[in-house]
Amino acid sequence: MKRTGFAFHEHCLWHDAGPCSVFDRPGGFVQPAVAAEHPETKRRLRNLLAVSGLLEQLTPVHAEPATREDLLRFHTERYIDELSAMSERGFGDAGQYAPFRQDAFPIACRSAGLAMATVAAVLNGEVDNGYCLSRPPGHHAEADRGMGFCLLGNIPIAIRSAQARGLVRRVAVIDWDVHHGNGTQQAFYEDAEVLTISLHHDNNYPIGSGSADERGRGAGFGYNLNVPLPAGSGIGTYLAAMDQLVIPALDRFKPELIVVACGFDAGAMDPLGCMLLNADAFGRLTEKVMIAADRLCRGRLVMVHEGGYSEGYVPFCGHRVIETLSRSDIHVPDPAGDDIARWGQQELQPHQAALLESLVPLLKDIHA
Repeated sequence: MKRTGFAFHEHCLWHDAGPCSVFDRPGGFVQPAVAAEHPETKRRLRNLLAVSGLLEQLTPVHAEPATREDLLRFHTERYIDELSAMSERGFGDAGQYAPFRQDAFPIACRSAGLAMATVAAVLNGEVDNGYCLSRPPGHHAEADRGMGFCLLGNIPIAIRSAQARGLVRRVAVIDWDVHHGNGTQQAFYEDAEVLTISLHHDNNYPIGSGSADERGRGAGFGYNLNVPLPAGSGIGTYLAAMDQLVIPALDRFKPELIVVACGFDAGAMDPLGCMLLNADAFGRLTEKVMIAADRLCRGRLVMVHEGGYSEGYVPFCGHRVIETLSRSDIHVPDPAGDDIARWGQQELQPHQAALLESLVPLLKDIHA
């Protein structure tokens, strides 16, 4: 077995995104509903870990909330002040589709602190790898605003903190959330020490973000790799993207740590995604990254939870990732997995293969 760290805090589940219907605020013809980014998906994942017995095999990671100094490694002072003030007022919207209610700021600091602690635990050798069950998510948050349910950039804050403490220099970030990781991209866009790779539904959210020609700037040119996938991409497409683009990019870059923005909204049951993955697919993606991490950076790998909005299905996908990370003999079957695997278009399609092949030349600008 692997010594897999697990970072979680109940307070993160108390974050309240307020009433809405998908993205829209209620009012007029929009009937109030539970926000898509609600705590039940994460709560049910943790519950499944407990019921299966896997939670007992994981190493708890203690975390303190991120401090103002930590946040300033990525976010602007003005944004932090505004977010804190709105939180104290009891309601607000951090930017674009990032509404919240009371205590959102301290909870978001807790979420960022979980990511920081998990990264530090892996780099310090306290655990072999780690899973951070954080909330609110972070990969859409930009330096001066929140976006897409995200208030603070959990992964940029964690990486910058580790770099500032001298724990790591070169880091690769893989984002397989179905939506483009625009915030993480922004954080490292001019930085050759952090390779950012995003596999996402082409031009879904944010609109106009995540095209293949967004490749970095200045010293960071070539170190931002976007893989914008067509709607309906299945297991074959994702595995091919890993084999043809992600793993070769890691081999060229030679990171000291790999961080995965682990969203589950590419799952076939997700209400905000249009992809066809099942729990086994997420396990196979994890396996490929683990093999690369073992070869390149002594297995140092951190998964940070991002999106995923099917409260019934996310727990099975998340459990599969964590059971793979830990090399546990505890296995929870996916109740929908066989049916999803038999759906049409799961194999790599010609138009998808052509897209992946067109992106291979971008790898030449990635160097160790």
